[in-house]
Amino acid sequence: MLLSIAAIALLLCVQYLHGSALSAVSSYEFTAYRMQQYNLGQRKHGCRGAIVVAEARSAEELSLTRRCVIMKVQDFTAEKYSEALRQNAAAILILLPQNISSIPHDAVQSFMLSESETLQKETLTPVYVALEDEQLLYMYEELKQAAATRTSSIFVRVLRSMVTATAFQILVSNNAPVKAVIDNALITLEGVLPGAGEDAPTIVITAHYDSYGLAPWLSYGADSNAGGVVILMELARLFQKLYSSPKTRPQFNLMFSLTGGGKYNFLGTKRWIEENLDHAESSLLHDNVAFVLCLDTLANGDELYMHVSRPPKPDTPVHSFIQQLEEVVSSRFPWVKVGLVHKKINLVESTVAWEHERYSLRRILGFTLSHVEDPKSELRGSILDTMSKVDVRKLKRNGIIIAEALARYMYNLSDKGSPKDMQVFKGQLDFQDSRVSSLMSFLTSVPRATQLLDKEPGHILLVNSLEHEFKRYLQQVHRHTFRQDKRDPDITFFDQMTQPVVMYRVKPAAFDLFLGGCIAAYLGIVYYAIQNFGHLYTKLKAAVKTKHH
Repeated sequence: MLLSIAAIALLLCVQYLHGSALSAVSSYEFTAYRMQQYNLGQRKHGCRGAIVVAEARSAEELSLTRRCVIMKVQDFTAEKYSEALRQNAAAILILLPQNISSIPHDAVQSFMLSESETLQKETLTPVYVALEDEQLLYMYEELKQAAATRTSSIFVRVLRSMVTATAFQILVSNNAPVKAVIDNALITLEGVLPGAGEDAPTIVITAHYDSYGLAPWLSYGADSNAGGVVILMELARLFQKLYSSPKTRPQFNLMFSLTGGGKYNFLGTKRWIEENLDHAESSLLHDNVAFVLCLDTLANGDELYMHVSRPPKPDTPVHSFIQQLEEVVSSRFPWVKVGLVHKKINLVESTVAWEHERYSLRRILGFTLSHVEDPKSELRGSILDTMSKVDVRKLKRNGIIIAEALARYMYNLSDKGSPKDMQVFKGQLDFQDSRVSSLMSFLTSVPRATQLLDKEPGHILLVNSLEHEFKRYLQQVHRHTFRQDKRDPDITFFDQMTQPVVMYRVKPAAFDLFLGGCIAAYLGIVYYAIQNFGHLYTKLKAAVKTKHH
């Protein structure tokens, strides 16, 4: 009787376990974006690996060797990343929320710092970023629970591993080798508003339009540097109205440029300066250049820093412009902090920190305006730099400050006794909220990583649209396309930046052993019952008869 009950119970247990087990062929496919990989000159950056065949594990596990480490943005730190590399993890997969604004501010800052440190190093370990969804979050929670059991007793851990745990296999099935891409083009746009009179001095206003972050396909660069591009486009529109009338046309040429390759040592700026100074027979850069104003990371903050390679001397155009800018801020926006940051150019270093340094190397005075004080700030290159981190009101305010300071300098309003709080740009000449917002939305609608801008249809459309806006407001618009020297490229990108990834949900090998043991025990009980059926039947019959009496 007891043997029969035990057999039935064991059968039910085996059927339950079998029914609860996930099928070994069940899988889920998603798209992951590989970490940056590029060579800048002789220096290598990013991850060199792409192929992944490994079991998924939480970053909280003690053993990560030959495992694919799964992290959320909140989990990702430079310490955990370094620990995964130290243990020779097979891969790292970072889960990025669909809504960046849901991430706490402290977690955003921590991730940006770790991301910046990570991008400075080279690694062979594949690093991927994927957007969170229901299946990936389920996997993450399962792995977290499994990691939590390491504090339990050995018996509990073994039992969970054998019976309840679900293993996840991560597979990047593309076995093609990663190839170098050196046919990328850097595109720079330029346009001019000619000033009154002959031999008028030139003011150059420039901004780079590309973005940068851990993964190129997720780099939207809202603050850095869509904000700078938006202000430049609005300056072109507003000053075009002043230049359209002979009565209000100042005695300055305004030259606007949008440069590519800004996130890669400002190579587009370098090539454009060389084109104008070394190859062009006539260029405004050959003539009297008052100064170059570079716009970089201006879509947030209550600080406005002027970065210079050398302190401006009194009675120079740069010094005069800075005075005008300080007057505008003190009279209309006193809560904004204005500062001057002096950083010498280190000729030993292979890279420059700001765009104006490219002009300074050619003895053209320039400076950069930014709300960022440190040129190595993590804000200048992160996949978390999206529209959720932009304050459109502060972006507009910064644009107004720059426009008013330019107008006061170009029209010499201070010497003419004009009030410090005089508003040149108001009414129809004001910054339009709807235009600022729409330009920001358009620029952040697709990732603007340099390696994508001349390859993908949507990205090509973005550059073409910027050129169209230049032609709408400016004259002498030119599009410069700079190709790489294939024998000695300045920058080398690599392919396979997006990969289809398959997640297999399976029970671990321990479960198969446990299930096999249960089946063997069940068959043993059945065999024993059959062999001793007569004896069991006699005992059962006697027990029934005793109960009946």
